[in-house]
Amino acid sequence: MNVQNTAIRKGRKFDQVLQGARVVFLAEGFDAANMDRVAKASGVSKATLYSYFPDKESLFAVVVQRECALQAEQALQQIDQTAPPTIVLTCAARHLLGFMTSDFGQRMFRMCVINAERFPELGLAFYNSGPMVVRARLSDYFEAAVERGDLDVSDTLLAADQFAELCKADIFPKLLFGVQTEFHAIELDRVIEGAVTTFLARYGV
Repeated sequence: MNVQNTAIRKGRKFDQVLQGARVVFLAEGFDAANMDRVAKASGVSKATLYSYFPDKESLFAVVVQRECALQAEQALQQIDQTAPPTIVLTCAARHLLGFMTSDFGQRMFRMCVINAERFPELGLAFYNSGPMVVRARLSDYFEAAVERGDLDVSDTLLAADQFAELCKADIFPKLLFGVQTEFHAIELDRVIEGAVTTFLARYGV
């Protein structure tokens, strides 16, 4: 299965199918889910479902891309190119951690990681539709902030990657190993404040 080369035919029930698939994948996981359940949850016939998607893998890939693109767009709306770095970085970190610690974010991440070896296109779809989009927009913001004299950054893409990693401190390892799956606001605020402060200590003017 090659997600990049799979031709997806859209129709009037396309969004309806994606919403039904989203419900099924989150409830049952990738392996347990099947096209019969997706058709039932979507309220469409199997013939209609297969007219849009040839297999479960291509369907899941599009669900991942759609959801990641939505999350990325919501994050991008919070990046004001003219705002001070403290405000932009705090908003970006809050959105990143909010998605990372959400039930949906955790389930989607696990499904992509578990199936990445069998279907590497799924992991690529997740990465390109979400993290890479936010990375690029943060890099653009850093360039604008450098021109204004607010930041001193020579490699804006690396700086965007570094900030994302700072936002994962303490939280991501616990999520990854199942040590903790729910976090209070005070725990997230602690990480966000530390990420912003550390980043500005390195790149702030």
